[in-house]
Amino acid sequence: MANVIKITKGLNINLKGKAAAQVSAAPASKVYGLVPDAFWGMKPKVVVKEGDDVKAGDALFVNKQHPEVKFVSPVAGKVTLVERGDRRKVLSVQVEAAAEQAYVDFGKKDVKSLTSEQVKEALLESGLFGFFIQRPYAVVADPNDTPKGIFVSAIADMPLAADIDVVMKGNEADFQTGISALAKLAKVYLGVKPGSALANTKDAEVTAFSGKCPAGNVGVQINHVNPINKGEVVWTIGAEEVIFIGRLFNTGKVNLTRTIAVAGSEIKEPQYKQVLIGAKIGDIVAGNVKTEQKVRIIDGNPLTGMKTSENDFLLAHSTEVSAIPEGDEANELFGWIAPRLKNFSVSRSYFSWLMPKNKEYVLDARVKGGHRHMIFSGEYESVFPMDIYPEQLVKAIIAGDIDRMEALGIYEVAPEDFAVAEFVDSSKVELQRIVREGLDMLRKENE
Repeated sequence: MANVIKITKGLNINLKGKAAAQVSAAPASKVYGLVPDAFWGMKPKVVVKEGDDVKAGDALFVNKQHPEVKFVSPVAGKVTLVERGDRRKVLSVQVEAAAEQAYVDFGKKDVKSLTSEQVKEALLESGLFGFFIQRPYAVVADPNDTPKGIFVSAIADMPLAADIDVVMKGNEADFQTGISALAKLAKVYLGVKPGSALANTKDAEVTAFSGKCPAGNVGVQINHVNPINKGEVVWTIGAEEVIFIGRLFNTGKVNLTRTIAVAGSEIKEPQYKQVLIGAKIGDIVAGNVKTEQKVRIIDGNPLTGMKTSENDFLLAHSTEVSAIPEGDEANELFGWIAPRLKNFSVSRSYFSWLMPKNKEYVLDARVKGGHRHMIFSGEYESVFPMDIYPEQLVKAIIAGDIDRMEALGIYEVAPEDFAVAEFVDSSKVELQRIVREGLDMLRKENE
């Protein structure tokens, strides 16, 4: 039986539009795009030219600092565009999908018979190593590092997040193979929900986490199971990306098909879609977005995702596509004195605290208030379930005080760990952006 850790701090935000547990295939996109910005901390070097024919699993770009780390095409077809922005920054590499799909054959392998070097070589060659994120810094992992552990969270508790049980259905064997492969590289720590069937996963130390969001954040799980000290490195990878690894060893092919939640109050029929990384957002939500008001489409969940459009491509780590009202058409005359029973807030200035806990809310994208001075109010601590002082850490980042940032635990955190604190922050501070800047500052300082 897995050890159970109860998370007492946090906040569950119950939004309308959760995906129903029905899965169907999304329409195939004509063009797929792999976006380098989805792999933070990596400088891309494009290794294909427009007009080149590629198979699924062929490299489109590599990491300049570590050329052995490849990022591969999700489909077979013709490279139609290497999209560049300011200073020739690579924005995406686009592939027009062929009618008949062909895959690079990496060969089936029995994980049990492989050494750690053979497993790493297979992951590098297939492009799946690029899905590892290292802490500190929350960037693409360095293949030359030896992590003290690999952490996988099989809990999704952000608003509108995809249910892991739905995602895992039919993929259990590939998930186990993926975990066994990871165990060749380092000790694997798996976080699950109490009572989950994944508690029986072999080759991993399984811990069950109960409590409020963000108990599912891998950073919270690291903090409670095996915290990071200065000079140590851990790798993290998403549960569905473990499935990618299992498919590689079981089939010899790179299959980047995800089961994602298409959810939110502005989705007509919230549901799950099987879709390839890099698919057009417009194809994923085709005909399923309400048009009565202006809508914000989000690549990811409403707390940590990115604003996107139907012309953009699904990012590599995304497990949801959400749609909520933009809110700029709202007209709330005397709204500041209204009881606001339909609005959710942690403050009792809204009378929604009188509503049942299972009430679903429709929240829009408005900030609802201007930026204010940041004060030590205890708001962050009330929802931040890590042994870190979040307010002091954010202030140290803003001040650029590297010594204090290190002392306050910046090596353990990633921007997503501050998502719930950002939601409750009455000062309207962009905490995730600030933490990202702090991590980049520290990384540059330590290079």
